[in-house]
Amino acid sequence: MQKTDHVSDFARITPTARIDRPSHGWRAKCLQRLVRLDLPVPETVALPAPTVRSIAAGHPIDSKAILAHFGESSLISVRPSPENPDWGGPATVLNIGLNADQHAALVRRHGQAAADAIYLRFIQSYSTHVARLDPDMFATTQPSASAIKDALRVYEAEMDEEFPFDPARQLAEVLRSMARAWEGTSARLLRQAKGAPAEAPLGLVVQAMAQGIGQGISGSGVIQFVDPVTGQPQITGRYLGQGQGRDALMAEQALYLTHDPRGPSLQDIAPEIFADLLRYGVACRARLREEMQIEFTIEDGRLAVLDAVKVQRSARAGLRIAVDLAKDGVISHEEAVLRVEPRALTEMLHPQVDARAPRDVVARGIAASPGAAVGRIVFSSAAAQASAARGEPCILVRRETAPEDIRGMHSAAAVLTERGGMTSHAAVIARGLGLPCVVGADIRLDPKEKRIHAQGRSFGEGDLITVDGTTGQVLAGAADMLPPALDEHFQTLLGWADQFRDIGVRANADTPSDAAMARTFKAQGIGLCRTEHMFFEEDRLIVMREMIFADTSQDRAAALTRLLPMQRADFVQLFEIMAGLPVCIRLFDPPLHEFLPHSREGLRELAEALDKPLSDVTRRAEALAEFNPMLGMRGVRLGVVLPEIYAMQAQAIFEATVEVARRGAAVVPEIMIPLVSARREVELVKTHIDAVAAAVRVKEGTDFDYKLGVMVETPRAALRAGEIAQHAAFLSFGTNDLTQMTYGLSRDDAGRFMNTYVQQGVFPEDPFHILDVDGVGELLLIGAERGRKTREDLTLSICGEHGGNPESIAFCRKAGFDYVSCSPYRVPLARLAAAHLALQDPILH
Repeated sequence: MQKTDHVSDFARITPTARIDRPSHGWRAKCLQRLVRLDLPVPETVALPAPTVRSIAAGHPIDSKAILAHFGESSLISVRPSPENPDWGGPATVLNIGLNADQHAALVRRHGQAAADAIYLRFIQSYSTHVARLDPDMFATTQPSASAIKDALRVYEAEMDEEFPFDPARQLAEVLRSMARAWEGTSARLLRQAKGAPAEAPLGLVVQAMAQGIGQGISGSGVIQFVDPVTGQPQITGRYLGQGQGRDALMAEQALYLTHDPRGPSLQDIAPEIFADLLRYGVACRARLREEMQIEFTIEDGRLAVLDAVKVQRSARAGLRIAVDLAKDGVISHEEAVLRVEPRALTEMLHPQVDARAPRDVVARGIAASPGAAVGRIVFSSAAAQASAARGEPCILVRRETAPEDIRGMHSAAAVLTERGGMTSHAAVIARGLGLPCVVGADIRLDPKEKRIHAQGRSFGEGDLITVDGTTGQVLAGAADMLPPALDEHFQTLLGWADQFRDIGVRANADTPSDAAMARTFKAQGIGLCRTEHMFFEEDRLIVMREMIFADTSQDRAAALTRLLPMQRADFVQLFEIMAGLPVCIRLFDPPLHEFLPHSREGLRELAEALDKPLSDVTRRAEALAEFNPMLGMRGVRLGVVLPEIYAMQAQAIFEATVEVARRGAAVVPEIMIPLVSARREVELVKTHIDAVAAAVRVKEGTDFDYKLGVMVETPRAALRAGEIAQHAAFLSFGTNDLTQMTYGLSRDDAGRFMNTYVQQGVFPEDPFHILDVDGVGELLLIGAERGRKTREDLTLSICGEHGGNPESIAFCRKAGFDYVSCSPYRVPLARLAAAHLALQDPILH
C-alpha cells in the first residue's frame, strides 16, 4: 500500500456482519452481540487491526467516508477495541465533529449551559488526548462562552495553529493519535506486563453519540448485577442526570440506581427505563455467558446501550460468578473450572487486606506465604507463646528463623524476617502452617533494642503492624481485613475440578493440625510427614538432648524409649485423622546440632538439666558442629551411624498401625528414607526396619503391611534410581534439596542475589520457586525412567515446595508421576491446576 492510498476499511456492526475478535477486537464483537440481542445500540462501525496499523504507519485516512456513513452534522465517539479487554488501550474521545455550527445546533436543542459543557469538554479532551497538551492548561470551573474561547486560545498558542473545526480532520487526527499511542513504547510495555504479546492488535470502534442531555429524562450511567468484591447478586452502579460517558462513577451528585434512603434513584424517577436495564442485564448474562457492566445513556427518555464490559472482580467474586453461571446452566462445569485461575485461590484461603482500604506501607519483601494478619511485634518464640497465652495476636519478627522457632511460629499470627527467600526455613514452615509470611524484607532488625527500622520509621516490641504475605508488604497499624472465602461455592468448584484431574494431590503435613487441614482441603493423603518437627516440643526436646549426649548405643536407646510413646501417639493421631488415606512418614532428617542451644546461656541451662559439667556440654556441642551441616551428618547417614533413632521411629509407626487397625481403620504406612545417595544405605536401613516390623508382629500377635521408599534429594540418587528402586516401593523427589544440590546453591541465602540473576537472564525464574525443568527436571526424568525400568509398579511423586506450582504439576503429569504433595494450604491450588491441565491437554502420550 502506498502512502498516497487512503485507508477506509471499516465495517458496520450488524447482526450478520463479519466481525471477529482477533481483527476487530473484543469491544466490536461485544457490540455485535448486543445488537443481536436487540439492545438499543447506537449506529456503530468497526475499523479492523490492519487498518489501524496502517493509520499508525502514516497512511492517510478517508475519514470523510466514515463520517458520511453517519450523516452530516452527526457527532461521534471513538473507543479502543483490543483483542483482550485487560490489555487496556487509548482513552475514548467523545463528541467528535463539534464546531461552532454544531455548538449552535446543540444550544437550540438543549440550551446554552448543556451545549457549552459538551463543547468545552470536547476541546479539552481533544487537546489532551490528541494534541497531547498538558491538562492543567485547560482547568476551568464552569463551562461558558468565555471558557470556550479561553480553551481555544490556549490550543492555538500552544500548537501555533487554529483548533481544527473540520469534522473530517478531527476524526482523522483522533484515529491517528489512538493508533500511534497503541504502538508507543510505554503502551507496549504496559500491555506486555498484562500478558499481551508485543505485537497485539488494536481495532477501533466509531459510534454515533447518544448525548445524555435533553429536556426530558436525560443522563448517563453504568449498571452491574453482582458485587465486584464478593460476587453476590446485587445491583450496583451510578446515574448522572444531564451527563455523558462514565462520569457518573465519580460525580458526587450522581444518583444510585435502586431505591435509596439517601435520595432519589433512577428506579424512582424512571421505573420503566430501570426495568429495561434489568431485562438487558439478564439477556447479557444468558447470551454473553458472563456478568456484564452495561454503560448506558438516556436522551429525552430514550435509552441507549453504549457498551458492555465484563465486571471487574476480585478472585473470590470471580469464583462465585463462575459457579453460579454453571449452576444456572449458562456455562458448563468444565468452563467454570477453567475460568478460575489456580493461583487466585490463595486469596480465598486466608484473611486478606481489603483492597478498598488505605495502606500505610512501611516495608516490602518477598511474599513467601499468602494471607494477611494484624498483630503486635514480638522478637522471640517465647514472647510469641506468651502473647498467644494472653489471647493477643502477635507478629514474630526474626532476622531469620531456625527450627527452634517453630513453637513461636505456631503461636504467631504472621512471620516477618529480614533475610531469606521463597524456600527459606521461615517461608517453608509458614506455608505449611498457613501462616502469612514476608521474608527478605527491607527492614533492619536491632535485637538488643528490640526494634525494627524501615524507611526512616522505627517500630518496637508491642507496636501494631499488619503483614500481608500475599503482596509482600508490611503495613503500619491494623489494616481493614476480609475473611477467608471457603464457602459452598469454593467447595463446589473444587469438587468439579476433582472430577477432571488425572494426577493425585497429597499434602505435606507434620502435625495432627496439619493433617486436619489437609483433610479440610480434601488432600488424597499425606505425601510427606517430617517427623523431626515433633521433637521440638518442650517435653521432647530435653529427651532428644539426653539422647544426643548419651555415650553408648544402650544409653541412646534408653533415651529414645521415652520418646517412643510420644511418637506412637503422634502417628495414631495422624492415621486416625487421615481415615485410611495413605500417610508417608519421612524418617528423622536434620543434623543433631539443631536440637542444641546456640548461646552460652542456653548451654549452661542444658548442663544443669543434664547434670553435666558445662565444659562437657560445650565440648559435645562443638564436636557436633559442622562446616556445612546440610551436607553433613543428617538424613539416612544418621540412620546408618545411629540406627537406634530409626528403630524407635519404625517401632512407633508399626505399633500405631496395629493400634489403629484394632479400632477398625486399615492403614498401610509408607516409610520414607531421606537424603539417600547409595543403594547400600537403603539396604542397611531396610534390614533394620524389617527386623523392627518382625518384632512388632510377634509382640502384637498380628500382621500388617507397610511400604518402604526413598526421598530422592541428591543428584546421585536420581542417577542411581535403577539400583535404589530394587529396594523401594516408591521414589518421592524432594525438589527443595535436589535443587539446592544440583545448583550448589543455598536456598536460604539465594534470595540475596536471585532477583539480579533473574533480571539479567542467568536463570529464567527462581529455581526454588519454579521447578527448573532443564536441569533439575532432567534429573527427575532420569530417576523416573531408571526407577521404573527396574520396577514397573514404582510409585513416583514430588514432595518439595514445587509440588504446589501449576508449572511443576504440568511437568510431573507429563512425566507420568502418580501424585504431587504440597503444603496443606496449597492443596486447593494444586487440585484446580491439575484439573486445568487435564481439561486443556486430555491426551498425555
